[in-house]
Amino acid sequence: MFRKVLIANRGEIAVRIIRTCRALGIRTVAVYSEADRQALHTMEADEAVLIGPPPAQESYLNIRAILEAARRTGAEALHPGYGLLAENPELAQACQEAGIVFVGPPPQAMRAMADKAAARRLVSSLGIPVIPGYDDHLQRDEDLLRAAQELGFPIMVKAAAGGGGRGMRLVGRLEELPQALESARREAQGAFGDGRLLLERAIAGARHIEVQIAADAHGHVIHLGERDCSLQRRHQKVMEEAPSPSVDEGLRHRLGEAATAIARAIGYRNLGTVEFLVDSQGRFYFLEMNTRLQVEHGVTEMVTGLDLVAMQLAIATGEPLPLHQEDLRIRGHAIECRIYAEDPLRGFLPRSGRIHVFRPPQGENIRHDVGIYEGVEVSPYYDPLLAKVLAWGSDRQQALIRMAWALSHYRLDGVQSNLAFLQAVLRHPAVQTGSVTVDMVEGLDMATLLAPPAEALLALLAALATGALGFHDPWLASGPWRVGGRIHLVMDHEGEELTLEAQREWEGWWTLALGENKLRARLSSPRPGQVVVEGEGSTYTAQVEALGRGLWVTIGDRSFLFRWPDPARRAATAGLKHRLGHDLRAPLNGTVIRVMAREGDVVQAHQVLVIIEAMKMEHNVEAPVSGRVWRVRCREGQQVEEGQVLVELAPLGGEEP
Repeated sequence: MFRKVLIANRGEIAVRIIRTCRALGIRTVAVYSEADRQALHTMEADEAVLIGPPPAQESYLNIRAILEAARRTGAEALHPGYGLLAENPELAQACQEAGIVFVGPPPQAMRAMADKAAARRLVSSLGIPVIPGYDDHLQRDEDLLRAAQELGFPIMVKAAAGGGGRGMRLVGRLEELPQALESARREAQGAFGDGRLLLERAIAGARHIEVQIAADAHGHVIHLGERDCSLQRRHQKVMEEAPSPSVDEGLRHRLGEAATAIARAIGYRNLGTVEFLVDSQGRFYFLEMNTRLQVEHGVTEMVTGLDLVAMQLAIATGEPLPLHQEDLRIRGHAIECRIYAEDPLRGFLPRSGRIHVFRPPQGENIRHDVGIYEGVEVSPYYDPLLAKVLAWGSDRQQALIRMAWALSHYRLDGVQSNLAFLQAVLRHPAVQTGSVTVDMVEGLDMATLLAPPAEALLALLAALATGALGFHDPWLASGPWRVGGRIHLVMDHEGEELTLEAQREWEGWWTLALGENKLRARLSSPRPGQVVVEGEGSTYTAQVEALGRGLWVTIGDRSFLFRWPDPARRAATAGLKHRLGHDLRAPLNGTVIRVMAREGDVVQAHQVLVIIEAMKMEHNVEAPVSGRVWRVRCREGQQVEEGQVLVELAPLGGEEP
């Protein structure tokens, strides 16, 4: 086995690899950018080497700097993790030439699958179905427009050299295609250094099923079962499970045979994943092959009992696979949820900032793969994945119950996250019955899905009114008494302000007004941190907790985070209300990569005027109303902060600002 391994990655996957290396007695070397000096992977490794400035192109994608770090530290092998350079055959080739073992497939196998268009043609030649599409080398817009018309809409535009949802666009109509091609090409070029595109017919109601394969240097290839990755947003996975609830033994065998046939055809070695779409009729189509470890590899580990990182390292040293296909046993069921710094109510925009609270819960058969800690800064330069929580059960129902418990007891604050979304979507009937499709999330009403129920609001009021949180006089903390005993309480929930009107009655009874609804209940606290709400017809208990600026209310298997509003932010927003309707503002921290607004232009509502890149994705910023461009206050290449004015619009026919 190796004595020292360099990990050419960051975040939770770097920490995950360090964990296995430590268990095997292997010393580790981390690489880091200037933005990651205090990152968890930097501190967890035995050694850490600075490789460049914050932008990934100048640090984590700099092959020369990474290999120099390996040479200086005497690392015998390099593990690429996932993302960044993990599927770049040039890194594998450079390692080979430098005498460093690349913990992954050989360069020629990576090249065979790195070009998605060529991979489609190869897989089709093996008799494995591919999605009807266009993968020709002709890349002019007119060629792609003509091909799209022949395929029929809706279609998927994809980066020929990428994955992970980058460079991918769903296009419903011909007139939307030119802008989608331009945007996808630019994003693909920035993410993968290759702007070539391919087209595929969009399959409605499909499921995303992938097969984990393993191959050694002795010609043995096996599969380790499948994972269901159908729950996605923005074409990126957010929840995965193994085995798939929709795959029977017959389909499992056919998918496994197809995946291993592809691996053999390209001389594959090490671990990889072959992805498929399965339509409503049970027909499967090759999607792509990821020549690396997957984000969701943990669910396969939990149901097989294997450490896939340890297996990767063993294969890289030349050891044979530890089992044959007939030895594979799938035990129980595992589910993974990805914790992202993002805002579900605003199109899952990525967020950045400082983590003030981070306390993952510990429980039976609950696992956490994390890349952050309390106090660390979440950078706008990289992927917004913070951590993963995994739950195992003897069957799917038990795994769902354990995951619901874990999510309801997860404490994360300081940056907006998708925890509330994960809790809510886990309760969705399609998730509970195992019938999720890749387009399900797009059809959800996020405001309704994430709105706190009346029970949570009454429990929040009870926590403040009864002293359950330890406040001697809670109303002194939250605002003065109103005439008649009325309380006006403003709280933040998922970035939205909630206004509650409450009135104390007699013997612990309260009336709560929320919009048009009035709720009446007796509120009490039998002990610190616990409240009892006796409604007119039902009684329930809730747990309450104050952490940082957050008040956590947990009822059953769901928790709700309410925050005290930020006075400075409220004051700034109030002072700008007269301009908010005509200002184009940055929805997140990032880099302006294109400005399409020119002073004097007349623009329409929802017209894209600025494009911002953040956390490796492009984000369109649209005109909030129709008007005339009065002033452009940003330039291409500029770093901007959330809320910063990018473009000022003047109302059509109105006064100038």
